[in-house]
Amino acid sequence: MTGSIPMTAAALAGVPAGVQAQGAWIGRRQLFVRFAGEAETATMYTSNALIREIDRQSGRSKFHSIVIGGRDPLANLPFLLAAFEASKPALPVMLDTDGQRPEAIAPLAPHLTLTQVTVDFSGSDTGLTLAIETLAAAARAGCATALVLCPREDTSDGQLLRLIEQAHGASVSVQVVIHPTVAPGETPQLDRRWATVLEQAMSTHPDTRLALRLSPPAGLR
Repeated sequence: MTGSIPMTAAALAGVPAGVQAQGAWIGRRQLFVRFAGEAETATMYTSNALIREIDRQSGRSKFHSIVIGGRDPLANLPFLLAAFEASKPALPVMLDTDGQRPEAIAPLAPHLTLTQVTVDFSGSDTGLTLAIETLAAAARAGCATALVLCPREDTSDGQLLRLIEQAHGASVSVQVVIHPTVAPGETPQLDRRWATVLEQAMSTHPDTRLALRLSPPAGLR
């Protein structure tokens, strides 16, 4: 441990093991560093306690990687820097973010293997602009990038295609994953609409794919 690293703390909804439900590493067994939302039961972790918990669990079982996610993880940048500068995890680290804090990417990027920006189309156009800026910031920092699109029932094909075009401009190597909309009670299927969207998207950005999300409890995010 480095004595000069400040001791910081953050409210986490635990560090559970789970299977990634969506995105570039879907289906991978991961350790989830989950920042707690307002309605979740939270436990305060110091940065040192987080590293000890990661070391403890990764020493007892096999994992593909660590994912930093939950509610607004980049709001806790000092906590994350304190943890990962004190002890570098042996596992790859993925950041899963909504992309609303692009300025926080550069300091954290040296500790990341993948920056994944997940867009659910519930916010404003400004939020989409920030998501693209986050991808660009990660690419400039030399970090691999992924854009995960989770359209709503009212999300148009045009919105999806414009965002993919912008993501390509931010990083030609970004992995784009589209999780098609599945209405409650419907059987998940990749219908003609999504095949057409994929064809059009790949004309702009070849590394685009469709995937159905995993459902809890197998998948955590």
